[in-house]
Amino acid sequence: MKILGIESSCDECAAAVVEDGTRVLSNVVATQIPFHAMYNGVVPEIASRKHTEWIYGVVKEALDKAGIGPEGVDGVAVTAHPGLLGSLLVGLSFAKAFAWARDLPFIAVNHMLAHLYASRLLSDSPELTISVLVDREEVLYPFLGLLVSGGHSIVCRVDNFDDITVLGTTIDDAVGEAFDKVSKHYGFGYPGGAVIDKLAQSGNSEAFRFPMPKLDKGEHHYDFSYSGLKTAVINQLEQFRVKGKLTQPNSTAGSADITRSEGADIAASFQKTAVEILLRSLFRAAEDTGLKTIVAGGGVAANSYLRSRLAGQKELRCIFPPLDLCGDNGAMIAGIGYQYLVRGERSPLNVTASARVGGFKRRYP
Repeated sequence: MKILGIESSCDECAAAVVEDGTRVLSNVVATQIPFHAMYNGVVPEIASRKHTEWIYGVVKEALDKAGIGPEGVDGVAVTAHPGLLGSLLVGLSFAKAFAWARDLPFIAVNHMLAHLYASRLLSDSPELTISVLVDREEVLYPFLGLLVSGGHSIVCRVDNFDDITVLGTTIDDAVGEAFDKVSKHYGFGYPGGAVIDKLAQSGNSEAFRFPMPKLDKGEHHYDFSYSGLKTAVINQLEQFRVKGKLTQPNSTAGSADITRSEGADIAASFQKTAVEILLRSLFRAAEDTGLKTIVAGGGVAANSYLRSRLAGQKELRCIFPPLDLCGDNGAMIAGIGYQYLVRGERSPLNVTASARVGGFKRRYP
């Protein structure tokens, strides 16, 4: 059963064909990074316009690479939430039209659940060798999920592909959002996650000792907070410099005008703290639930420090998608869509998009 998956929740216009829920026949992603880089962030209006311009060509390319025409598609899956509303509506409208014209089963799915599903996909991508574990398709429920992206930071118990219980989530910024804001302030580049990860490779992660949030009120044992870290890195840099480390104080430290070597130290120290905030909650959840398998998903799951730290946890089985399936992509949508369709579920053609999903963020305390 070949499913066409369409993803347009943010700034990636993506389509893919996946067979029987696991085998990726094609995966096309048209990135809008060059159009948003000058703004150091995604501009919703530009994103939706580019989706409108590109969606037909991206879907056609996905079908061509899979070696099939529209008549070879057995079902259509598309992201309906969460995401940028205008962008979502472009992909959703196209998917509805395609399914209606071909009289195909149609399913609208949750983009974040699809990120957790990405580790089950198989393709000929050389990036598969970078995965912490290769036998992804043998993962049994329940397990712990770590969903980390520009919009979400979530630790959850996963009992099925569409059944998760959120244990911890952000009370303010998501981890990917913090990467983007720090990168924008210091002029590192865009997108912040990838730029900081690369810059950190040449930096000293011990040059700055940034604070970890203390969440001790109510049921926040597994929650995250990044506003304090962001403030420390951007506005209070000198307070957290460790004396005696390689980088010498810079007269303009704390502003965007810093030396390259100090920028690398800031990137490395920030990245280490940001990831350790995630891991503190994740390890608490693993200890308390007794679950030893962790499946990661989302754009920040591509972070090299996060991958290396989890790879070193010998008592835990840690599973990542290949790098090309960490970010937004159509393959994960097609894969999880197959699971719904074989179960007999369908979405009505009047289903609409929604920007948010309840329970994925909460207030403190």
